Amino acid sequence: MFQLMRHGRRAFSSTLAISVVALSTLASPVLAAGKTITAVMHSDLRVLDPIFTSAYISRDHGYMVYDTLLATDSNFKVQPQMADWKISDDKLTYTFTLRDGLKWHDGTPVTAEDCVASLKRWAAVDGMGQQMMLFTASLEATDPKTITLKLKEPYALVLDSIGKPSSRVAFMMPKRLAETPVDKQIPEQIGSGPFKFVQGEFQPGVKSIYVKNTDYVPRKEPASWTAGGKVVKVDRVEWITMPDTQTALNALQSGDVDFMENLALDMLPTIEADKGLKVDILNKFGFQTGARMNFLHPPFDNVKVRRAAFLAMKQKDVLDALIGNPKFYKTCAAAFICDTPFATDVGGETLAKGGDMAAARKALAESGYDGTPVVLMAPGDVLTLKAQPIVVAQQLRDAGFKVDFQATDWQTVVSRRASMKPPKEGGWNMFITNWVSADASNPISNVAVGGQGKTGGWFGWAEDAKVEQLKDAFVHATSLDDQKKIAAEIQKEAYDQVLYMPLGQFQIPSAWRKSISGVIDGPATPVFWNMEKSE
Repeated sequence: MFQLMRHGRRAFSSTLAISVVALSTLASPVLAAGKTITAVMHSDLRVLDPIFTSAYISRDHGYMVYDTLLATDSNFKVQPQMADWKISDDKLTYTFTLRDGLKWHDGTPVTAEDCVASLKRWAAVDGMGQQMMLFTASLEATDPKTITLKLKEPYALVLDSIGKPSSRVAFMMPKRLAETPVDKQIPEQIGSGPFKFVQGEFQPGVKSIYVKNTDYVPRKEPASWTAGGKVVKVDRVEWITMPDTQTALNALQSGDVDFMENLALDMLPTIEADKGLKVDILNKFGFQTGARMNFLHPPFDNVKVRRAAFLAMKQKDVLDALIGNPKFYKTCAAAFICDTPFATDVGGETLAKGGDMAAARKALAESGYDGTPVVLMAPGDVLTLKAQPIVVAQQLRDAGFKVDFQATDWQTVVSRRASMKPPKEGGWNMFITNWVSADASNPISNVAVGGQGKTGGWFGWAEDAKVEQLKDAFVHATSLDDQKKIAAEIQKEAYDQVLYMPLGQFQIPSAWRKSISGVIDGPATPVFWNMEKSE
């Protein structure tokens, strides 16, 4: 993925007061023993398995607890992390050697067998991992510190796949946990990463606690994105749940909170006027927001109905409600992100021009739609996901759909979207999510344009043999020009079949107290190593 992105770089909440439990955490005597960073993240954490779900809060949790064999730096270059590597002259054998001193949080040594099991579990559900395994002849531990990957034919994205920084990340875990079926969550949070998860203090909906892993041996290189030395400079990190952004801002200004991941843009004047706070956009590449349908059940098992919904989408209305300030958003018809090598409007002409409601109504009338309600899951507790369902629901209604708008929280969406049951039995028809732009920037990393169906497909389980054939052609292409042509074909097929409905791109700033330094930017932020606290 990041080989491809390097070309692009060159060219390119209902109001909630702080709970009594959370307040008691902030004042806990435990904190007197060392420095603590208290953060309000973009979402509550409930799903702890970062392979089970692609949710970014679970990815963020993963980076606290787990480590990776490889990592990506701010130059889009893959670097050694837990392991170094060698590639045979014929490009068919990759040999990864674990560095010395790696231990799991339970004190046992990290072995190559652990890592092989972890890679296999990750590759079963990740789009880039799945594609890599299609080229894989064998993946095995050839001795306690050596992982050997043999390919059937050369595949240029091996390192980019294993070292990619965002969901799903190839996190390493003990073999006994990595052998958990991918449709079940791992039972323990045992990693080898820079922090340990404090299970006994975990309260979903209230707080998640991490303490410094004193046995962790960082790399010597400077920290850069997810690569380099993960040096932990505080004793404890606390994620406190505050769905209401004004409540969180008040806590940030008072000093009860040190870091706030997502800001409402109308807060910027207040924050910029506060001399004790710093504001910045950590993920400069931003996000793509989009809607995903369920292909297993009516009404979206009918491509004509899906097409009617696609025609009704007006990105500007969504982005105005979500962000408001055009400085921080752009309408974009490119499935693979605007301003990248694979950006094109092909197939997305109505997205580019701002929707076509008349065509949507006509298409729905001709589709055979019988009035089946669209069960739209609508999280109200995440700043960057609250507005889109409201606007999309109205656009669908304007086109003639009946919409069952089901208000929930994001972690319920994350859990429920994994269900293949009919909507009447607790399933769903549509949800809206955000992608880090890096995750959607090419046809292999962007799982929303996959067509694997129930076997390895992303939530919604679209089945499209043509897309899968085109993806295979993409990874075999030998030039960027050929890849561009194939990516355009993939996008056209994805839009014709309505595998996914992009709703635009945006950036969102973070804020923290100036007592905090060493904040790292990148597409998988925030990370909490390298951060220091001066008071």
